[in-house]
Amino acid sequence: MIRKKQVRKRESPEARREAILEKWVPKTELGKKVKAGEIKTIEEVLDSGKKILESQIVDSLLPTLEYDLIAIGQSKGKFGGGKRSIWKQTQKKTKEGNKPKFATVAVIGNKDGYVGIGYGKAKETVPAREKAIRNAKLNIMKVRRGCGSWACGCSEPHSIPIKVSGKCSSVQVELIPAPKGTNLTVQKELRKILGLAGYKDIYSKTKGQTGTALNLVKACINALNKLNKMKITEEFIKNSGLKEGILK
Repeated sequence: MIRKKQVRKRESPEARREAILEKWVPKTELGKKVKAGEIKTIEEVLDSGKKILESQIVDSLLPTLEYDLIAIGQSKGKFGGGKRSIWKQTQKKTKEGNKPKFATVAVIGNKDGYVGIGYGKAKETVPAREKAIRNAKLNIMKVRRGCGSWACGCSEPHSIPIKVSGKCSSVQVELIPAPKGTNLTVQKELRKILGLAGYKDIYSKTKGQTGTALNLVKACINALNKLNKMKITEEFIKNSGLKEGILK
């Protein structure tokens, strides 16, 4: 008799997420309220100012999250001509031999007003990726969108409402509002962050050692944080069509 091979069906990410949430036993007060249904939106969590300590909180309140990995590793190849890697590998020399470690940076977002980045490091690549994604969920933030370009004036939230800059170490990133149809004319790794945040049209300027991708990413997040803290008048909000978080 010929035995047929049993083909295992792969679970979809949604089914896997629902299974994790069913088994989730919250340990924090915030997590218990989310599990009980007392808190129904991520805005309530962020506006309360409480720190998120469980990634399942974000999973339950933002089910449409997507993630991507930032290329922070050194480019392989002669004279640096190879492609950058998403893994930054380091190793420690011991009597038993070299012990390697892998680090990566993950960015998550729903492409509609929420984004976060996280850093993960482990002895293997998969645990490092899982750590980075989990930390990115804990660092979730909402962003402001609007139309601050003098060449557009459509009052739709497709860009940033005002020019803003961020800094990390020697790297400086300046984000500039752009008219409709410009797309994200920014560095490749920054395009991942701004795209997952929900931006469609932005110009940018960079200064410093931009080859250090980790500092470049942190400078971009610093700029978005500054944008959230800026005081803006009601008249400017109406003219620029400024929106925070998910568009209603």
